[in-house]
Amino acid sequence: MEAGSGTVVIGLGNEFRRDDGVGWTVAGLLKRRAEERRLPPGVVVAQCDGDPGRLIELWGNAGLAIVVDACFPPAAEPGRTHRWDDAVDGRPSTTGSARHSTHGLGFAEAMDLGRALGRCPRRLIVYAVEGAELAPGPGMTPAVARVVPGLIRRITADIERHGMPAHDARSPKTEPPTGTRRTTVTARRPPA
Repeated sequence: MEAGSGTVVIGLGNEFRRDDGVGWTVAGLLKRRAEERRLPPGVVVAQCDGDPGRLIELWGNAGLAIVVDACFPPAAEPGRTHRWDDAVDGRPSTTGSARHSTHGLGFAEAMDLGRALGRCPRRLIVYAVEGAELAPGPGMTPAVARVVPGLIRRITADIERHGMPAHDARSPKTEPPTGTRRTTVTARRPPA
C-alpha cells in the first residue's frame, strides 16, 4: 500500500470472549462483502488481536484506517457505540501510569508508536461498542449483536466517502476521472 493511499478496516478483539468478538464479527461480514464486490476495490479488511505491532503493520500508511473494537466501561450500556474520528476529534493521547511491559500496551500507545515509526494512517476512525460479557465462549450478547448491521452500514458509508474526490464528496454517483491526461509545455524564449 502506498503511503497515504487505500483503506483498511481492522476488527480488534477475541471472537472467543463473547462481546469482545464484535470487531471480529464486523470484519468477517465486511470480508464477505468485499468478496461479493460490494466494497470499493482495494479495501483491505483484517482481524487482529490488538497487538500494537500487528496493528501498525495492518494500518501501515493507509489513507484511511477504520478500527472496530469492544469496550467495557464501568457503567456500560451494551450496544452503545462510540465513533471517534481523528480528523474531527484530534489524536488520542496515552493516559494512565507508565507501562513497564509490552503486554500492557493499549490502542493509544500503538498510535504513539506508529507515529514515532512513521507508520500511521493519514486518517483514523475508531468505533467502540460497549459490551456486557467478556467470559470465555463464542457469541455476543443480543444487545451487542443487534448493533452489528447498523455498524456495517456506517463503516461502508465512511469507506465510500473516503474514496470520493474531494470536490464532490456529497455525490456518490460521480465517477473519478479515468486515464491519464498528458500536457505538453513548450518553453518560449523571451524576446531579445
